[in-house]
Amino acid sequence: MPRYCIETYGCQMNVADSELLAAILARAGWAAAGGPIDADLIIVNTCSVRERAVERVTGRVRTLASLKAHHPGLRIVLAGCVPQHLGAQFAALLPDVDLFIGPDAYRRLPELLAEAAAQAAPGHAAGASDPAGRLALERDRQETYADIPPLRRRGVNAWVTIMRGCDRFCTYCAVPFGRGRERSLPGGAVLTAVRQAVDEGFRAVTLLGQAVTSWQAAGHDFAWLIDQLALVPGLVHLRFLAPHPTDFSPRLLETVARHAVVARHLHLPLQSGSDRILAAMRRGYTRDEYLALVRDARRLIPGVSITTDLLLGFPGETQNDYQQTLDLMDEVRFDSAFMFAYSPRAHTYAARMLPDDVPAEVKQQRLSQVIERQERHSGERFAALVGTRRPVLVEGRARHAGRQCFGRCLDFRPVVITPAAGAEPSPGDVVEVEITRTTSHTLTGRQVG
Repeated sequence: MPRYCIETYGCQMNVADSELLAAILARAGWAAAGGPIDADLIIVNTCSVRERAVERVTGRVRTLASLKAHHPGLRIVLAGCVPQHLGAQFAALLPDVDLFIGPDAYRRLPELLAEAAAQAAPGHAAGASDPAGRLALERDRQETYADIPPLRRRGVNAWVTIMRGCDRFCTYCAVPFGRGRERSLPGGAVLTAVRQAVDEGFRAVTLLGQAVTSWQAAGHDFAWLIDQLALVPGLVHLRFLAPHPTDFSPRLLETVARHAVVARHLHLPLQSGSDRILAAMRRGYTRDEYLALVRDARRLIPGVSITTDLLLGFPGETQNDYQQTLDLMDEVRFDSAFMFAYSPRAHTYAARMLPDDVPAEVKQQRLSQVIERQERHSGERFAALVGTRRPVLVEGRARHAGRQCFGRCLDFRPVVITPAAGAEPSPGDVVEVEITRTTSHTLTGRQVG
């Protein structure tokens, strides 16, 4: 039986896609290898959102290609957003890659592997070195893979993709070029997928989409979907990533608040605190509208954890624009944030039309200051929880921590747990934990009761 190995880079959508790829290969008679050295096929599933991610993947592929010297039959596939976004030009840089496959072509992977093997055979007119013969980058606006259950490893949380692609075309973002246009899975298919995950033993489910709250099908919206999924028997935590701030109606916030299993956590990507920069990014909301959403969320969902994304050094960002981001951070006091310096992404409006005019050293200085400020805010918000008791869903053993285990509260904060005397919590258990100390990233506590 041929063996495969999948290495995943980037977001949770890529993690879910790797589980989809594993299922497609298993159907075709492939088995999982212990690692790249044991594999007949290596798939590198990629992300193109940040320039550094592309550079990292390129270096990794070149390292993996050296394995072909000892395993001449080894095939390497580059999957995901990088090949879809950068296309034939990128393929020409990596001659040792046998196949470049985009997110809409995964269903055809076994067929494409067979074709690539035939092309690489001695005497074939079109060898594998021909870039055009190695590309499978067709778009399919109907493809959702709703009929292919992913092949997941055992665990506590299951990733469930409910929509693919994005129609927003924020001026800095490569996602629509890598993932294509937006399409939602039918509500019945999502409900079946969540029930199946729970039946397989997963206690938590995270719904995924590039703008997950934009989901709609057969006249139903995302709030309706949450209403349906929250009633699935056996489900302990229901989360969703990543929403877009413009999708949050009072009805959706009230729906989240009404169901005890729905996470008290909202990831609300801000990007900038300046109206001028938000408009240049085509984000679709203003600073005041974002702040109003935060106030509504905290009023309707007591104890909600709010996290965000921040992008520093976007074209035209002045010191005043940057200061407005700092001021908004001080007002909201996010629980945590993903923070990045802007880098132009091919094909985006910003890369084509806006000069990258913020010097690299200024971007890095602003990013460092934002990280420092967020670390302080996170530390203060986490420290305020010392002495509280919180139910925690156990996910597994804490690394390098003896008997301690690791889990998450319903607000998605991570917790390191010291079990009660004589207790050995298992993954999937919900335990009561008293928080005894914190860092800016993690809660630590002891099991009680």
